[in-house]
Amino acid sequence: MIPVRDLPSIDRARELVLARTHPLGPETVEITQAAGRILAAAPTAAVDLPPFASSAMDGYAVRAADTPGRLRVVGQSAAGRPYGGETGPGEAVLISTGAVVPTGADAVVPVERIERDGDGVRVEAVDAGAHVRPRAGDVHAGAEVAPAGIALGASQVGALAAAGVATVLCGRRPRLGILATGSELRTPGSALGPGEIYESNSLALAAQAASAGALVEVFSSVADDRAATRAAIGRGLELDLFITSGGVSVGPHDLVRGVLAELGAQEIFWRVAVKPGKPVAFSVAAETLVFGLPGNPVSSLVAFELFVRPAIEALQGLAEPGPRWLPGRLAVAVTRGEGRDELLRARADVEDDAVFLTPVTGQESHMIARSAVANALVLVRRGVGVVEREAPVSYLQL
Repeated sequence: MIPVRDLPSIDRARELVLARTHPLGPETVEITQAAGRILAAAPTAAVDLPPFASSAMDGYAVRAADTPGRLRVVGQSAAGRPYGGETGPGEAVLISTGAVVPTGADAVVPVERIERDGDGVRVEAVDAGAHVRPRAGDVHAGAEVAPAGIALGASQVGALAAAGVATVLCGRRPRLGILATGSELRTPGSALGPGEIYESNSLALAAQAASAGALVEVFSSVADDRAATRAAIGRGLELDLFITSGGVSVGPHDLVRGVLAELGAQEIFWRVAVKPGKPVAFSVAAETLVFGLPGNPVSSLVAFELFVRPAIEALQGLAEPGPRWLPGRLAVAVTRGEGRDELLRARADVEDDAVFLTPVTGQESHMIARSAVANALVLVRRGVGVVEREAPVSYLQL
């Protein structure tokens, strides 16, 4: 067995995963369904934005050369109902925010800077262009609105819709299967027999995978039986990405790696220098990426964030797959581990414009209930000695 010091690091294991992860190709997506999707091609604006010169204020559209002075009000321009005439010398048009600036006018005087005077208004001096949003001041028709390779959030979806984009090309969402293995596993809510536990990993992994954009299928768990394990894994290898939970260690009932080998999967690595999550296995079977995650629930959670989520993102074409480390500071001193980098479950709290991270009590890899109060994973690099309180560290949001 490879000594711990010779196992791939977190960074190296991630490199090995991404080197074998290729985008699945594009599909057309309605803009109404595009939130969270990854752009496969840069969409361009269908119209100028704004498509016309519009008012930035409620007020009066005027010719700047006529100000200051008294102007005769000749009409009104409202949003969606433009003034049909032309603003001539000595004239003003009542205008609302977002409405078309009439032909002839080149400025807007805010309503709070006028005085009513019979059928006219007295206005202060304004410069040409004041409070006018020029046509195409945001983007020109045909110009790129958002780059390929990004995830579409609210601001991008809003910008695309405003620019008249009805459909976008996005990376296809990967079909992902999850299989929990173990004779001791039972469905939550059922009665437990001696030595049995409730199966939770597939539910947690399904939530993680869905949040990364995958189309998730949770398989029924299988006992430690070679034929049942082989049948389930065979079905999983028909998908884009397949995750197993448990059965990747070296015990007599750890069947997953052997079955994968029998089915033609090429194992790229087994075990990583990380705590928890060391016994993670990564294999490739034809076009299917296979992750054998440890059965301990926290190990499974950590391995997913480090290796599986980046693969799901890369399959959809994200230009910069995670993990996305954030800067923080330790709220307490922690001891380094000599052989492996360690991910500590922690609470992240903002204090004096910095994020301080407090590890939760009970860091053993089977203690999933303790993880319920954690909202961060703190990276403590391997080494000797102590990482002092307030030392800078990197962390992942949970």
